Amino acid sequence: MSKSLFARNPSVLIFLACLALFTLGVTALSEALGTGLISTSFVKTLGKTLCLCLIAIAMDLVWGYTGILSLGHFAFFGLGGYMIGMWLMYERTRDIIVTSMANNDIPPTPQEVTDAIGNQIFGVVGSSDFPVIWAFSHSLTLQLVLVVAVPGLLALVFGWLAFRSRVTGVYLSILTQAMTLALALFLFQNDSGLRGNNGLSGLQNLPGLDAVPQATVSLWFLWASALALGLGYLFAAWVVSGKFGSVLRGIRDDEARVRFLGYSVETYKLFIFTVTAIIAGIAGALYYPQAGIINPAEIAPIASIYLAVWVAIGGRGRLYGAVIGAAFVSLVSTWFTGGQVPSIPLGFYTIDWVDWWLVLLGLSFVLVTLFAPRGIGGLFDYWTNGRPPNRHGQDLGPGAGALQEKEADA
Repeated sequence: MSKSLFARNPSVLIFLACLALFTLGVTALSEALGTGLISTSFVKTLGKTLCLCLIAIAMDLVWGYTGILSLGHFAFFGLGGYMIGMWLMYERTRDIIVTSMANNDIPPTPQEVTDAIGNQIFGVVGSSDFPVIWAFSHSLTLQLVLVVAVPGLLALVFGWLAFRSRVTGVYLSILTQAMTLALALFLFQNDSGLRGNNGLSGLQNLPGLDAVPQATVSLWFLWASALALGLGYLFAAWVVSGKFGSVLRGIRDDEARVRFLGYSVETYKLFIFTVTAIIAGIAGALYYPQAGIINPAEIAPIASIYLAVWVAIGGRGRLYGAVIGAAFVSLVSTWFTGGQVPSIPLGFYTIDWVDWWLVLLGLSFVLVTLFAPRGIGGLFDYWTNGRPPNRHGQDLGPGAGALQEKEADA
């Protein structure tokens, strides 16, 4: 009789319970409910951290469980942000234009409104015409579809080309990084249709909700991010807990043997690569409205390298390890780079943590790789699995007189 998901992976219930308690606690202490013990800006930081935890789960699925070190998943994250950002910026600009034209003696025509919106959005890059990629920016439903479709389609095409050629290892990592770099360089151009280096801004302002305070909006996004993280964790646990997960681990450990056993390795890789790209796109669509702005620098290859560092520090191959790593590094990074850590004067030199944080992060990655390859999540494994079994002297092997408990303690 097959066991349920929660029986096979009890950490799922523990994680969901902790996530629910965390969300309720932040809600109760937020400015939106009047207590104000947690500022609105920090609520946004926590909401963004939950989104980073979600993309860390995607990275753990593709790297920790399947063995594909993708250095391009933040590109999918950014694309999801751009897709929802187009609707947010269009509708917000439209509200401003319609309001400003309402006092005109002659009501504006729909074409005049559209032209004014285009001039307002693209005037910074010397244009006023809407590019083709903005064709659906007026529709929230269609842009939400694109949040899933654009990252998924890019991952599907890239993965099909790479996996059918059986590119593996460091060569595949280089290819994913090259894809990310090419996308970032394209978006930096003013004629990319996404405002070049200016990016999309003002995303924190939800159209039609001007009367709703930011404290309430930030709480809504926190709830949405927590829900997405919970569902993402549940889905990832379901994927890795069954036979499919066993095949993924087999591909990670010995791809040739799995292929010899008759499994279509390329199909498994393509599926997990595409699905995790979609998860990353959803995470980005929730992240950037809380950040308020997105530009091509967010998609630079270094961001995907940071993502791999988060998962490694948390402990790859463990879903909760990926979450712990992303949350830990994100919050510590906010602490160090926000000027909250006092500088250390050495007389001849002053250590400013805003400048030295990345050095500290890189050093942490090296130390974890050398001395704690299981990461922070490995500490939980030690306490749950590291102690010798308590079998009260029963045989631990198939034959009589096999390894006894006292021998296991040795």
